[in-house]
Amino acid sequence: MRLTTAQALTRFLAAQWSERDGVEQRLIAGVLGIFGHGNVAGVGQALAEQGAGTGDALPYYLARNEQAMVHTAVGYARTRARLSTFACTTSIGPGATNLVTGAALATINRVPVLLLPGDVFATRAPGTVLQELEDPRSYDVSVNDSLRPVSRFFDRINRPEQLPAALLAAMRVLTDPAETGAVTLALPQDVQAEAYDWPEELFARRVWHVPRPVPEPAALARAKELLRGSRRPLIVAGGGVRYSGAWAELTRFAENHGVPVGETQAGKGALPHDHPCAAGAIGHTGTDAANTLAREADLVIGVGTRYTDFTTASRTLFGQAAFLNVNVTAFDAAKNAGATLVADAREALRALDDVDWRADPEWTHRAAALAAAWQSEIGHTYAGAELTQPVMLGVLNEVAEGGVVVNAAGSMPGDLHRLWRPADPEQYHVEYGYSCMGYEIAGGLGVKLAAPEREVFVLVGDGSYLMMAQEIATAVQERIKLVIVLVDNRGFASIGNLSESVGARRLGTAYRTRGPGGELDGDPLPVDLAANAASLGADVLRADGPESLRAALVKARESARTTVVYVEPVPGGGPGAQAWWDVPVAQVSGLPEVRAARERYDEAKRDQRLYL
Repeated sequence: MRLTTAQALTRFLAAQWSERDGVEQRLIAGVLGIFGHGNVAGVGQALAEQGAGTGDALPYYLARNEQAMVHTAVGYARTRARLSTFACTTSIGPGATNLVTGAALATINRVPVLLLPGDVFATRAPGTVLQELEDPRSYDVSVNDSLRPVSRFFDRINRPEQLPAALLAAMRVLTDPAETGAVTLALPQDVQAEAYDWPEELFARRVWHVPRPVPEPAALARAKELLRGSRRPLIVAGGGVRYSGAWAELTRFAENHGVPVGETQAGKGALPHDHPCAAGAIGHTGTDAANTLAREADLVIGVGTRYTDFTTASRTLFGQAAFLNVNVTAFDAAKNAGATLVADAREALRALDDVDWRADPEWTHRAAALAAAWQSEIGHTYAGAELTQPVMLGVLNEVAEGGVVVNAAGSMPGDLHRLWRPADPEQYHVEYGYSCMGYEIAGGLGVKLAAPEREVFVLVGDGSYLMMAQEIATAVQERIKLVIVLVDNRGFASIGNLSESVGARRLGTAYRTRGPGGELDGDPLPVDLAANAASLGADVLRADGPESLRAALVKARESARTTVVYVEPVPGGGPGAQAWWDVPVAQVSGLPEVRAARERYDEAKRDQRLYL
């Protein structure tokens, strides 16, 4: 079959499917793309010729920023439990390098995306081309090489006949739960347009089985022995519970054995919030209930967690507990010098459930009492009369019902982690592996594409909004309805607080003009973010109190159009987590607040544990 390399690529992608537990779905749901001279005549022409969006062809979506395209693909893939994703095509040069941040986010979060950046001429016939990086050490280097360290698989297709092997390798990585992340196929623009005689078998419908690895018997026996020796166990539920769909197995295991469950950001909603075993969020942004239990536990059972510093409070949270780590990835299972059980979370919990063992009844009862007290604290926090950020979240939590909340960066992830009450496991979507400002709107777009039946509520602060708001135009163009809650704090509220705590005096964290003294301490910037959102095509509502916010959210929910609800919350926070985060403080300084902060830092540092 004689086709160009790009035509063969798009035809192949349209024929790929994933399957798990007997359920099949498109592996590549569509293509997000911005065209330039590096891909318009190749991938762009191929998509146009196949009649994108019709029949068995790949749907095409026009985005506004290449980084945002990857965020949209991640939001989609995460919502589809990593069983389906998008391809992202760009031109060479800045279009390609804009992918790097999104690729890092995908790989850090273990979420599959396929990146198809254009590249310089493989033949080198035209000499130096527009946007080419010239490296005096080698002609074989382009800006696309910046994607190598953030990709789980990278290949450059310098000849058409190299494509089949690269495609099969790419699909293998995208569907491997232990190895998945960003996959990059760099496509020289001349090779994209070059014709080749392809075997028809390349385009046959191909189904990629996504495995559920089962525990190795000896490792399972060691894990059960650890359980039998524990009186005060605690589960830390991470994203692996979500991707495995192990909600029922986790609930059954916790109930059968009396084990409380703490949740990472990626594992939030692992148990119903009002379940007696649900201790809530754990770590630096965690609840008093979960963190108290973490300090006293004798065994931490990590299920699908990467143990980031936010989860472990920079290795100060878990006292002298031993670790049993269930993870589909051996790299993560071996963390904290724990006993490893390398397996799918659902299969591992099923295998562990038949152990004849229960936690100490007093431990189970105490955990339930702590969890109930925390739920009462949430109710008290939500009931505030002023529109603080926690009260705002309470109103949204009430109105959202079965919708999905999307967030990524700033102070809101911490409040959401502690306070949000998910109606079901899929309602909570906070990207906190990379905590990337700008993810929110683009990621919310991907969530809505993956779950069009759900209302999607995007929470975005003014700092993130100003970094990447343009995908509002994409949502309007595609008639993909989002409810965007735009929270204007007049600057970087979260980093402002952190800056003050380390003695940096909130430098560079407020949106103000430069004052008479030369500092950024003048009048607030005369920027109207609500008007900006309207200029991108969204309907805009404003709220200045709890009741007006409730009314605006209800109206936005009932609307068929993308709607931005603009809010300026008053200062005021909810209950803190009382768990440390290691952010080094200057060891010497002439500022008294820095010296005081360093004393606090040195004191907290003493509790940091080296896992051996």
